[in-house]
Amino acid sequence: MRDELPVERLRSRCDPSALGCTTSQEARGLETIIGQDRAVKSLRFGLGIQDVGFNIYVSGMPGTGRTTAVKGFLEEVARDRPVPDEWCYVTNFRDSSRPKALRLPRMQARQLRADMKGLVAGARRDVRNAFESEEYGTRRQEVAQAFERQKEEMFTQLSEHARQEGFVIQASTVGLMTVPVKEGQPLTEEQFVALGEEEKAAILEKRDKLGGVIEATLRRSKRVEKSAGEALQKLDHDVALYALSHLIQDLKEKYQGLPDAVAYLNFVQEDMLENLDQFRPETEEQASSAPWKAEPPDGAWRKYEVNALVDSADLKGAPVVIELNPTHSNVFGRIEQESVYGALVTDLTLIREGAIHRANGGYLVLPAEELLRNAFTWDTLKRALANRQIAVEDVSEQMGVVTTKTLRPEPIPLSVKVILIGQPETYYLLRAYDEQFSELFKVKADFDTRMDRTADSERGYAAFVCAVCENEELRHLDRSALARLVEHGSRLVEDQEKLSTRFGEIADIIREASYYTTQENVPLVSDVHIKKAIEERFYRSNLIVERFQEMIQRGTILIDVTGAKVGQVNGLSVVDMGDISFGQPSRITASIALGREGLMDIEREARMGGPIHTKGVLILSGYLAEKFAQDKPLSVTARLVFEQSYGGVEGDSASSTELYALLSSLSDLPIKQGIAVTGSVNQKGEVQAIGGVNDKIEGFFEVCKAKGLTGEQGVMIPETNVPNLMLKDAVVDAVRQGQFHVWPVRSIDEGIELLTGVAAGARQEDGSFPEGTVSSQVDRRLRELAEALVEFGEKDEEGKGESADEALSEAQG
Repeated sequence: MRDELPVERLRSRCDPSALGCTTSQEARGLETIIGQDRAVKSLRFGLGIQDVGFNIYVSGMPGTGRTTAVKGFLEEVARDRPVPDEWCYVTNFRDSSRPKALRLPRMQARQLRADMKGLVAGARRDVRNAFESEEYGTRRQEVAQAFERQKEEMFTQLSEHARQEGFVIQASTVGLMTVPVKEGQPLTEEQFVALGEEEKAAILEKRDKLGGVIEATLRRSKRVEKSAGEALQKLDHDVALYALSHLIQDLKEKYQGLPDAVAYLNFVQEDMLENLDQFRPETEEQASSAPWKAEPPDGAWRKYEVNALVDSADLKGAPVVIELNPTHSNVFGRIEQESVYGALVTDLTLIREGAIHRANGGYLVLPAEELLRNAFTWDTLKRALANRQIAVEDVSEQMGVVTTKTLRPEPIPLSVKVILIGQPETYYLLRAYDEQFSELFKVKADFDTRMDRTADSERGYAAFVCAVCENEELRHLDRSALARLVEHGSRLVEDQEKLSTRFGEIADIIREASYYTTQENVPLVSDVHIKKAIEERFYRSNLIVERFQEMIQRGTILIDVTGAKVGQVNGLSVVDMGDISFGQPSRITASIALGREGLMDIEREARMGGPIHTKGVLILSGYLAEKFAQDKPLSVTARLVFEQSYGGVEGDSASSTELYALLSSLSDLPIKQGIAVTGSVNQKGEVQAIGGVNDKIEGFFEVCKAKGLTGEQGVMIPETNVPNLMLKDAVVDAVRQGQFHVWPVRSIDEGIELLTGVAAGARQEDGSFPEGTVSSQVDRRLRELAEALVEFGEKDEEGKGESADEALSEAQG
């Protein structure tokens, strides 16, 4: 019979003196991510290699400190990287709907924007003053008068020529008219009609010739007017150029090392000179039509503004941008519109940057699951990484929605390392169903939920506590509290040789313990406060646990913790409520009858059992067949069931429990009800490890404690689960006092001996089992059932034969 576990193996204690400090305040600061050597190595590789597609997927469970750790790691790496260039959007004077992207060195985008504002203000002032100056007015008048004199001379010569031909020229609403003159007086219509035919014909012939001269003169007049306009335009151009040249030239000299900026300034100068009317004072007619213009006030001047999209003036290295809400506009920017007199308008000043613009030249961190919920964001990100450029687009266009005319800014070259943070399941789904994912995210950084429990990792826990307390101004922990926290880290992963890396939960314990310390007005957090924080967190969520225990105490749920019964065992399961998990005992029973059906799983028949549970029950058939059916058939019908189970049953951790109930029923040997059982079993009868061992033991302990500890109660667990034990102090103390026990077993034989107090019995050379053992009684019962079934079958055949003879006699009679 197996001995129970000694107290020291029920929980792995942490020696406070081995932590190297008396308080967390003395612990050295964090230098790297704790317990994530594999992830750190992957991150260093992914961040170091600059080839296309080597972006990083950080895989790990929530609460392991992935985001915080990655942020700190990236900020450390980014400090040594150069500050990226800045980007701004300026007007494309060849196509205003496609603003041009301008690349500038650090702090130059903001400066160019200010310089352009100064240029526009100076241009508006100087050019307007030049146009309003007396000198300009005099020169304009001189030019106009010179051309006016040319026109007057042409029309004077025309009039003289007409007079010599016997005509006068008169202006009308439809042009110039030629009127014949006789004896110095213009002829009226009546006088012209009264003339002789020859005279009228001569006058008409002269008028036709004169008409050609008039047309030639008018054409010359138009050319003179055009020349006058060109001369005045050249005058305006020269005056404006003189006023602008010093302003533009100063900026060209300032940005002479930036060819793109100089080219842009040339375009600005050219556009200003082509649109000089905007410098003139607005007339009353223009002002009256302003409310009907679909542009904002001073809209004509906004085309000269510079949209400093990315400003890196405040950076001290490469940018690290974390976008926790990766909508399309938050990541890739947007083009806003504003309402002006009831119409929606936009311009380059309304282009807004996204997280990827700010991260360009550095690192962009995105939550994978949130990113995938925004389908357009994910597709656009893949396109941007593949094409290595950022395009600010209206997402409604991708949806096929008809939109108003908008801008299409020039794409910006992209050089960014994208880090996705998500769960392992998301990574494998993307690998399986998105063919582009493996090409774009070639580096995986796996954040484990556990790490080896060594002296270094325990001191790393202390350093982590120090960092949390310092950053959040919490009360520091004494070394007893640090030791208790280390032990809790092992309990979280249910492993005496491991520590949890779910630092989010560890930090919450520290915060709560610090709160209780503040309430008590003591300087340091002790192990008492850590224990209280852990227990209070459980208490706030354990209402349903208390309800279960109450129903067991009242007898609503039937659980026996004393005495012995045939075919009945207390099995253990774990209920996971999300925020807490707890162990719950269940009564498992087996019934035996004559038949050939074999093992019948009532849970499966009722469609309440899952596939893993069904597999565990079927394994029992294999065990019975190998051990007891070598010399006879298994002629038995056995039914297994979880009593008072009204939900689904899944998992194979109760398969050994079900086998014990079956063996008890077959051997007619009672099982001690004070011992609860957990563990799966294979066909060879070996008891295998299960999960949730601490919760299961503590759950049964609480039931026994509520009903009264007798000193004979305890839990039987697989021996392979012993390293997983991190039991609560109450259980450990009860074991120390002999009121509760934990037995490890390796096989079904060891377990049945403990449960029944009868030797299991191994098969002898002759194939039999020793008398008085559990196996001999099971073997005898199975043989009796097989023989009974054969005998019953023979009698049944005889009964059928007699009935046939009687029927034949009656038919013959």
